[in-house]
Amino acid sequence: MAETCGYARVSTDGQALDTQVEELKAAGAEKVFREAVSGAKRERLQLRKLRDRLERGDVLLVTPLDRLARSTRDLLDILGNVVDKGAAFRSLADAWADTTWPAAGFVDSKLG
Repeated sequence: MAETCGYARVSTDGQALDTQVEELKAAGAEKVFREAVSGAKRERLQLRKLRDRLERGDVLLVTPLDRLARSTRDLLDILGNVVDKGAAFRSLADAWADTTWPAAGFVDSKLG
């Protein structure tokens, strides 16, 4: 059964994840993976767990895209992996970054 998973990240332990988690749950996230680590760090345990868990039909939600990646290269790697698995992604703050709507085939074709 398809699942909607959220990913919340802050750069330091001193920052709070609460607002991101609330926004993700309000948008339909059934499970939220949380992490306090720099977005520039490529190896992020919770992000890896989330990516490993995704299956066809699932949706990955983030608040803004910079919570998912800090560089274009990393963002394209992550989103390409999501699309390759047959899952979708959606950024709550970046309307163009949404492969859950019908015309999203264009975005998928550029990432896949």
